[in-house]
Amino acid sequence: MLSSPPPPVTAAAPPAPRLGRVMFIAAVAALGGFLFGYDSAVINGAVTGIQHHFGVGAGRTGTIVAVALLGSALGAAVAGRLAERVGRLRVMRMAAVLFAVSAVGSALPFSAWDLGAWRFGGGIAIGLASLIGPTYIAEVAPPEYRGRLASFQQAAIVLGITASQLVNWAIAQGADGRSEGALGPLGAWQWMLLAAFVPAVLYFVLSTRIPESPHHLVARGRLAEAGRAVRDIEGPGSDADARLAEIARSLRDTHKPRVRDLFGGRAGLLPVVWAGIGLAVFQQLVGINVIFYYSSVLWQSVGIDQSGSLLISLSTSIVNIVGTVVAMLLIDRVGRRPLALAGSLGMAVSLALAAWAFSGTTGSGDDIGLPDLQAGVALVAAHTFVFFFAASWGVVLWVMVGEMFPLRIRAAAISVATAFNWIANWAVSESFPALSEWNLSAGYVIYAAFALVSAFFVAFAVTETKGTRLGGG
Repeated sequence: MLSSPPPPVTAAAPPAPRLGRVMFIAAVAALGGFLFGYDSAVINGAVTGIQHHFGVGAGRTGTIVAVALLGSALGAAVAGRLAERVGRLRVMRMAAVLFAVSAVGSALPFSAWDLGAWRFGGGIAIGLASLIGPTYIAEVAPPEYRGRLASFQQAAIVLGITASQLVNWAIAQGADGRSEGALGPLGAWQWMLLAAFVPAVLYFVLSTRIPESPHHLVARGRLAEAGRAVRDIEGPGSDADARLAEIARSLRDTHKPRVRDLFGGRAGLLPVVWAGIGLAVFQQLVGINVIFYYSSVLWQSVGIDQSGSLLISLSTSIVNIVGTVVAMLLIDRVGRRPLALAGSLGMAVSLALAAWAFSGTTGSGDDIGLPDLQAGVALVAAHTFVFFFAASWGVVLWVMVGEMFPLRIRAAAISVATAFNWIANWAVSESFPALSEWNLSAGYVIYAAFALVSAFFVAFAVTETKGTRLGGG
């Protein structure tokens, strides 16, 4: 998630032998995206263990899960200015330290509220990583490879989600298939949360092996260091002086964004800003993160044991990867709006089927379950929902908000859209436990309705951005 677009880069591509170095640099920066996905979704497997350990109900469970999203909003809000002041690499290392400390603190909490505080800290790290990775990659990537290198971040996020579900399932197997079961000195749920420590340390160490962004160094007047960074990225034979002159010129020409630039329409904000906010909000209101944060508890609520529910969570994460690849292959061929429309309709049908399936719940307490037909439909619907989301809105939103805004308001508008995305994410994550206790089927009817409305929103309020020139408007 970007809060501001990087200045345009027009330097020639590095010599072929340096492409491997550039890919390594981008992959290291994208580790923040991996931790973003991992730390966001790892709570899925730990929820049941947390509820048993602290004796908390649906309301407090929702708060413990969702509080990380408030931290994410804060991290994203400060990341841009922090990166300008101290540099991109220092922000990466701050995020890595916060991820590591949060992993240890979350695994060894004294109380439910203490756990919530550690998750809030981890959320700040998510917010920092969500911005700094794409920003840094866009600044160091050669123009010819910027699109595919920028996709490293989204790929890393979905891989992080999948890795968290795989780790959760593997740890649970060592504790009789239960997250509340003991595994050595700690509960399985504690090991799940602690496991994020390993990639966090790797992120920190590898960030010391890549150069600072030449854009930041030029902006700070550190031209000798900037020259060394350019030669590291583009090769010793590159024309570092010419490259630095281009960066300096682009920095001088870059418009400094202001929030007041977003106003001017009849409804207060400019229509294009409302369109961006709508896209950001609808992406979350369809309930996608219910799958990534709560699917383990969801499947247990209809009679599937913990081990089976964690395996289903892993399989939906794999479908998420497949759908993301499909979106990356199609988005420049079919366009953004057609992909979003198809995704909205596919999600609406999938969610409606899930609502019907969950309406067939029988029994109560430990004997709750679903008839075979509805259980099968629920499983298929959950996987098709994730696929349609990943193959459309999961990628389309971030592509469109990077393209749809005029240059003079782009940075501020992206920040506002991102903030609304986090807020909507928090609202859905906070409310789902109570909503599912009240009526799980009705909850999915609500999500299906939002998916259907999102199709009308795209059809009547969103303009296609395929092939548009950045900086227009």
